[in-house]
Amino acid sequence: MSRTKTLIMGAAGRDFHNFNTFYRDNDQYDIIAFTATQIPDIEDRIYPSELAGSLYPNGIPIYDESELLSLISKHNIEEVVFSYSDLSHVDVMHKGAIVNAAGADFKMMGMRRTAVKSTKPVIGICAIRTGCGKSQTTRRVAEILKGAGKKVA
Repeated sequence: MSRTKTLIMGAAGRDFHNFNTFYRDNDQYDIIAFTATQIPDIEDRIYPSELAGSLYPNGIPIYDESELLSLISKHNIEEVVFSYSDLSHVDVMHKGAIVNAAGADFKMMGMRRTAVKSTKPVIGICAIRTGCGKSQTTRRVAEILKGAGKKVA
């Protein structure tokens, strides 16, 4: 059976997480590339083979998202996985329409396939966009927990 040619759109966060939790050792998929946006100077790099696993001995190339359509065409991409945040519903659906018009499926992954299981209690600090104060909130919560004698990873 041939592997599904897949491209993951991201911003050096959720995209790598989705890859590592679902695609890394999954021989049903062939991750052709990542595309990146929002993070300066990440394009034209390689997701390292040491992290990519045995299916990707040369690593996985990272391209600027502006190359999305040419990558879909050049590599006959069958599926594009949307894996970043900070976009409005309209912008996400616009990207989906572009991908679909180029002939590929557009997919977003849910928690069932990508959540990391924990045997310890977990506190999640979330927000609707970049710049809401997640880092500051995380530092304060860690401070409070340490003050209460808890071990913080």
